[in-house]
Amino acid sequence: MEHAESADGTPIAFERTGTGFPVVVLGGAFSTRSAGAPLAAALAEHGLTGVSVDRRARGDSGDTAPYSPLREVEDLAAVIAAVGGRAAVLGHSSGAVLALLAAGQGAPISHLFLSEPPLHFGVDPLADDLPDRLQALVDDGRPEDAVTLFQREAVGLPAPVVEQIRSSPMFAGLVPLAQSVVYDALLTAAADTPTTAMTGVGMPVVILRGEPTFPFLVTATERLASAMPAAELVVVPESHDHAVDPEGTAREVAARVPR
Repeated sequence: MEHAESADGTPIAFERTGTGFPVVVLGGAFSTRSAGAPLAAALAEHGLTGVSVDRRARGDSGDTAPYSPLREVEDLAAVIAAVGGRAAVLGHSSGAVLALLAAGQGAPISHLFLSEPPLHFGVDPLADDLPDRLQALVDDGRPEDAVTLFQREAVGLPAPVVEQIRSSPMFAGLVPLAQSVVYDALLTAAADTPTTAMTGVGMPVVILRGEPTFPFLVTATERLASAMPAAELVVVPESHDHAVDPEGTAREVAARVPR
C-alpha cells in the first residue's frame, strides 16, 4: 500500500499491481481498493499496471472536511501524479461519475473507461435532500441507518433485500463506509447531467456495461453514448448485474491502452 497526498492534505491509499502503463481503478458505492484488486491483477496479466484506490473516507484513506466532488477530483489527480503523471482511468458506478467529472476538469487521463455510471440525465433524479438525510444519520451515530437509506433510495433495492443485507454478516463491513455514501450521493447529484466540458473531453472514451444489467443502467449508458458520439459503447458479456468481471473488463481495456 502507498499513499498520495491530495491538495487538501488528505492521504489517499492505493496499491499497484504490474509494471506497465498505469490504469487507475475507481470503485463505486461501498467499495474499497480490495474490491478493485482482482481487476488490477487482471490488468497486470495484460501487461498493464492496475492501480486500485481507496477513495476518500474509505479503507486506509483519510477524510478532510468540507467535502466537495472537486476534492475527489484532486484525490484522483494526486494518485495519477504518484504513479507517473499520466494514466488511464476506469471508473465503475459512482467511480465512473468521478472519472468523467475529473476528465472534464482536465485531469491528466490518457484513456477514459466509464463502467455503468448511474446518471439520470434529469429523469427521475434522486431526492434533493438525500445527502442531508444521510449526513444527519451519520452525525447522529446511526451509520447503519445511513447505509440502509442509501441502499433503498440511491441504489433502489427493494425493502426485503435491504433487510436481508442488514441481517447478513456482510453488513458489518458496510457500516464503516457510511460517510462515503454521503459523498457518493453528493457526487452523483452534482454530475447527474454531464456538462459540455464532461461530454467534450478529448481523450478516447469507452462506455462499458454488462449483460445483463439493471435497465436503468442500460438507459444511462445509452444516454451517455448519445451525448458523447465519439465514445465507444462496449458490452462486456461476462459482467452481470452491475458487477465488473475482471478478465472481461481487462480484455477490453488492454485492447485500447498501449503497453
